[in-house]
Amino acid sequence: MEGFIIIVSGFSGAGKGTLMKNLLEKYPEDYALSISATSRKPRVGEKHGVEYFFIDRANFEDMIKKNQLLEYAEYVGNYYGTPRRYVENQLSMGKNVILEIEMQGAMKIKRNMPDTKIINIFVSTVDAVTLYGRLVGRGTESIDVIKKRMDRAVEESGIMEEYDYLIINDDLETATTQLHDIILNERNGQAELNEAARIASNKEFINDMKIKLLSFSKGELQ
Repeated sequence: MEGFIIIVSGFSGAGKGTLMKNLLEKYPEDYALSISATSRKPRVGEKHGVEYFFIDRANFEDMIKKNQLLEYAEYVGNYYGTPRRYVENQLSMGKNVILEIEMQGAMKIKRNMPDTKIINIFVSTVDAVTLYGRLVGRGTESIDVIKKRMDRAVEESGIMEEYDYLIINDDLETATTQLHDIILNERNGQAELNEAARIASNKEFINDMKIKLLSFSKGELQ
């Protein structure tokens, strides 16, 4: 049986990468994480072919021209994209492929792979203050870049309702178990067991997050 695609998006600083790493360590036989390509420089400790394929801007644009990406987008001055060949190979082997991408890319994936089952999951912190604290705590970016990421979070909060499920990544182990259960239930035809995680069941949280992020970006919430 061919695998399906799990698209994981969320605010920068919500811990998507850590969540994906933990999921793969716990259930290595069930998933394949699609490694994205990016034109940004590696952060300390990041390795080519592990966290990302680090490609300079000219070569990235060449991949775009050759249709070697399922999707790509420009975010905070850098390209990010999903290499086509790896995803198609993993699906054919029955693996569920996780794509950690933005909403813009998620919509392109849907258009490019209309016959593949796709689940969309959004990852959030418990509140806006926690999100800002995580971005600052990384110590890898200037305050100006962090401000851009918070402003982008305001935009992203407006499209959270386009996703199927919401995971609040407050405790890593809890979030990992929840993510695995969502996917397992979908695969087993028991999606009704995921009701508590559905976007429709979390409207109050989403609306509150929108308000708090907007207030934070205006300097009204500290």
